[in-house]
Amino acid sequence: MSTAHYLVQTRFTPLQPYMRNTVYFLLFLLFATSCVTKKELVYLQGERLNRNTPTDFQSNFTAYKLQPNDVLSVKVLSIDPEMSSMFNIINPNSAFGVSDPGSMYMSGYTIDTEGNINLPVIGKVKVLGLTPTQAQELIQTNLNRYITDATVVSKLISFKISVLGDVKNPGHFYIYNERANLLEGLSMAGDLTQGANRDNVKLIRQKGENSQIILLDLKDPNLVQSPYYYLMPNDVIYVEPRQTQLKRDNLIVLTTILGLISTGSLLYNVFK
Repeated sequence: MSTAHYLVQTRFTPLQPYMRNTVYFLLFLLFATSCVTKKELVYLQGERLNRNTPTDFQSNFTAYKLQPNDVLSVKVLSIDPEMSSMFNIINPNSAFGVSDPGSMYMSGYTIDTEGNINLPVIGKVKVLGLTPTQAQELIQTNLNRYITDATVVSKLISFKISVLGDVKNPGHFYIYNERANLLEGLSMAGDLTQGANRDNVKLIRQKGENSQIILLDLKDPNLVQSPYYYLMPNDVIYVEPRQTQLKRDNLIVLTTILGLISTGSLLYNVFK
């Protein structure tokens, strides 16, 4: 055996078991922390749910009450276009006249701090605390004093939600359904990622000048009975990552660092 071969064998033999054991240990930790069970991913679990029989849950939907800074689109339709045109900011025959949310906002009527909207000819109409349907009926009643055979169509166009955190496509989304629910809002953001925590989804909701933070469990089938199951304008949904996901990410970083250290030690011994 040559002297060079002996030195190389002597220097590297003690390092090999240590490096091999370290790699095995890190791979074991990575596998252990990466395991995701079905119970962590499935929505609306529970013994109450039957495979072939529908399970009824009582709905707690409450119609939204208009607040200051909400924006209403108000359109008047009648057989006399000239008469109805004075009430409309834009042509009412073009799908509410707009296609993007910015234009919808500019063409709507913003509720002021006193709860009023200021309509042409009619003047101020107090809609604070009314549902969108009740506001439409009130505007119709006021309109009947000025024009007959006309129909008012009023819609809330400032229904926007924000979805943040561990979802595939976070962002803000406009809702065109007054009975949209939490799962629909999450689906607009592309659903949760596999590493998302389904036990503690945070819902931030505006209540007048205050904000409420509610923790919701997507795995609980009783979620559909919660008063927070249905979305409201300006809701913010935040999905946090699971602890196992954080541990896995940290372990990947640790594995990379130890790999660099091992490689550096190996190169050091080679060139030394």
